[in-house]
Amino acid sequence: MVASLKNHPFAVKAFFTNSTVLTFAIPKEELAHRIPKHLQLDTFKDKWAFVAVAMVQTKDLRPKGLPKFMGNNFFLIGYRVFVTYTNKAGKRLRGLYILKSETNKKKMQFMGNIFTHYNYTTTDITIKKEHKNTQIISLNSNFKIDYNDNLDDVNLPKNSPFGTYKEARRFAGPLPFTFTYNKENNSILIIEGVRQNWKPSPIHINEYHFNFLKEVGFKNAVLANAFCIKNIPYYWKKGKLELW
Repeated sequence: MVASLKNHPFAVKAFFTNSTVLTFAIPKEELAHRIPKHLQLDTFKDKWAFVAVAMVQTKDLRPKGLPKFMGNNFFLIGYRVFVTYTNKAGKRLRGLYILKSETNKKKMQFMGNIFTHYNYTTTDITIKKEHKNTQIISLNSNFKIDYNDNLDDVNLPKNSPFGTYKEARRFAGPLPFTFTYNKENNSILIIEGVRQNWKPSPIHINEYHFNFLKEVGFKNAVLANAFCIKNIPYYWKKGKLELW
């Protein structure tokens, strides 16, 4: 019973005031051993696999159906691999596999680790905004991003494997599904996200550093794209478990 609570037992609703996502291209050989059975890497040109770093400011996060005043505001950081999963009905789903999850509040860590498998840890977050620049900084997690999100013309990052923003948006994240694998019962948990007004805008990255990418041993990570999405109603459906 306690274990089943982690399987996202109810729908969750939130409002994304801001979501900043950087996607890194990594040679598929460096990522292949990091995803579990039943999942496959979602690749580009059969060469590149991708890890998204999503930094999301949520508002009024709560079980779906509860009033807003019962919600909470959290900052969430997620490191996710782009993957595909062919479900038992034979349908191919595009989604994300979790490498690491962080939040800025102990309450989110506590509740999130009761009702999900995301293994949240708590870290510090500082956001600095000036006329044209936004900085998101964590001293404990050793990351920093400095970007402009109000430029009329933004080029793809240098050395990006994508030739156009049409290609890049396919790996902008987050995708409709998030997958968790449970080795004990050989199951895949599917969490579907539902969003509105999803219009990612490219941002110009002035500076970035994510220590986590070095910690896990990614030697050849290349910044492939960077997008910002604002003011998005969002909710996650109740988890669906498939046993193999």
